[in-house]
Amino acid sequence: MGLSEDTKPKSDAYEGEEMVEATGLRQRNKSNGANGETEDNPLSVEQVFESKPVPSWREQLTFRAFVVAFFLAVLFSIIVMKLNLTTGIIPSLNVSAGLLGFFFVRMWTVGLEKWGFLKQPFTRQENTVIQTAVVAAYGLAFSGGFGSYMFGMSSRIAKQATEADDPSDIKDPKLSWMIGFMFCVSFIGLFALVPLRKIMIVDYKLIYPSGTATAYLINGFHTPEGAKLAKKQVKILGKFFAGSFVWGFFQWFYTGGDGCGFSSFPTLGLKAYANKFYFDFSPTYVGVGMICPYIVNVSVLLGGIISYGLMWPLINNKKGEWYPANLSKSSLHGLQGYKVFISIAMILGDGMYNFVKVFSHTLFAIYKAYKNKSGLPITDSDGRVVPAETISFDDKKRTELFLKDQIPKKFALGGYICVAIISIITLPHIFKPLKWYYILVAYLLAPVLAFCNAYGCGLTDWSLASTYGKLAIFTIGAWAGKGDGGVLAGLAACGVMMSIVSTAADLMQDFKTGYMTLASPRSMFVSQVIGTAMGCVIAPCVFWLFYKAFNDLGLSGSDYPAPYAIVYRNMAILGVDGFGSLPHNCLKLCYGFFFAAILINLIRDFTPKNISRYIPLPMAMAIPFYIGPYFAIDMCVGSLILFIWEKINKVQADQFGPAVASGMICGDGLWTLPQSILSLAKVNPPICMKFLSRKDNIKVDDFISSW
Repeated sequence: MGLSEDTKPKSDAYEGEEMVEATGLRQRNKSNGANGETEDNPLSVEQVFESKPVPSWREQLTFRAFVVAFFLAVLFSIIVMKLNLTTGIIPSLNVSAGLLGFFFVRMWTVGLEKWGFLKQPFTRQENTVIQTAVVAAYGLAFSGGFGSYMFGMSSRIAKQATEADDPSDIKDPKLSWMIGFMFCVSFIGLFALVPLRKIMIVDYKLIYPSGTATAYLINGFHTPEGAKLAKKQVKILGKFFAGSFVWGFFQWFYTGGDGCGFSSFPTLGLKAYANKFYFDFSPTYVGVGMICPYIVNVSVLLGGIISYGLMWPLINNKKGEWYPANLSKSSLHGLQGYKVFISIAMILGDGMYNFVKVFSHTLFAIYKAYKNKSGLPITDSDGRVVPAETISFDDKKRTELFLKDQIPKKFALGGYICVAIISIITLPHIFKPLKWYYILVAYLLAPVLAFCNAYGCGLTDWSLASTYGKLAIFTIGAWAGKGDGGVLAGLAACGVMMSIVSTAADLMQDFKTGYMTLASPRSMFVSQVIGTAMGCVIAPCVFWLFYKAFNDLGLSGSDYPAPYAIVYRNMAILGVDGFGSLPHNCLKLCYGFFFAAILINLIRDFTPKNISRYIPLPMAMAIPFYIGPYFAIDMCVGSLILFIWEKINKVQADQFGPAVASGMICGDGLWTLPQSILSLAKVNPPICMKFLSRKDNIKVDDFISSW
């Protein structure tokens, strides 16, 4: 599950799903009794599928797979873009992609089979291809920086930063250069680690928990019992999808003005509403709360209470003493500066700690394997260490097929060099301050950093792509210097570095999924390339739709504040300017929260698990410091729904909870598309529903009656 823009600890969220799928498959095997299977000796996953032939890598790449992948990529890109521009909390939609991919192709094949036109049955390998292409495409709506570094280059964000607003540090969004930039930087990560896939997947047996969990889901869908469960899950998803879409449409009628509609309902009182504590009736955030681990939702709420409940009211009382009283709300020299820079300090503290932790863990594991002159301990599907001589039937068959379709090393090296040359020539024309030698240095270092990120992701399921991107912001920004487009150069370099290391880790996750579903590495690579090409066009177009439809996009207090855009721009400003422009005592508070984030992480790692699971996550706490805690209320409502459901029927909650949440997220997310079209067509909602205090209502009534 995605936690935030920075680091995404998926393993906690997937653990339950993974165990449910694995246990469910074993239970189905025990009840089978065929082919010599007994209750004490159940068939393994690949023994269940042994009677089904594995299609060639070309047969796995079907036209229908990419048609379905394209439409799902559009849907999920809209959802991810909406979340990216509101809170920055992105849940994993892999389950939804797998479910909907299964459902739509199954409908396709059932229809053709009924009329006698079906030539190729639907396989788990084809399902894996769809899921890979969809995730590669919608992933660019997140890693493309439309809610962070790329939008942070715009004049709209620069005006809020009130620093570095020189034209050389600004580049406003345009569809042409955004698509060109995406094509330049999004493919090179695919070539960086292809030669190391055998080492990562076969030799070191890295788990890649998210890739493993996705494989369990797909394998489960394509067993007879799994197909029945998947159909039920999709039916539930469809019901909540429709309900969420209709609810979004209904709410729209009451939003005919600023602060109107159900999203402005002061559910906890007007005073709490003024401090952004309210339930805004958003199916998206309720669904996100059902998917994210409980500790994430509680951490976000705790961060909102500390910031908007305590700190900001206290600092606001220092107006005129700590900062001038006549500043605008958006000025970073006032209260807004404390909000932005303290949240940056927590993000950097948490990111730096996890970078050091994962990086050192990776280096130690590599050193240990080299010293012992052997690979890492081999593990089975449940993560248990097994002796090499007892490698299972499943692992033997998976390894055999995984090594069958080789991707030539010369092809990978040549692809990396060609794409790097194109980028080095092209990017300086898109971003004038980004010199060709900055890009060359980034591409020389990128394979090593991509390896570290992919290796660490395989061990811990943490991708630190944004941390590497922040390092690029500070190093390239400082190298370019103030007054010479250093801010723009740093933000562009962030995109270059972040795209490489993120794509490399995602590709290895997909290789792990393909390894466990017997999908060919070649089909995985091709589907990743096609999905990435889709995303390079779809993601900028979806962002452009938001940008043109909502004139207040990126403004603080709007429906789409894009919180990380101002955060990233201010990181770049810090990189070239230093700390001299911060408000009074802001730097001291930043130091305090930076080290507090590190200390909290240390406590989490060095206390027993039964205690540490109740310790909040600093990264999640940092998000409401800037945008407020209103979405945390919704997420906690989602957690409460899931908690009660689990108490009533845990098996049912585990099976259908993700489908309910996905339906709510998808339906509300899809409503954004017609809402944007209505906005572009200048069709405004007919009603404004506002909430006033009794005293204000009397004043309004008196004013109206005096006319």
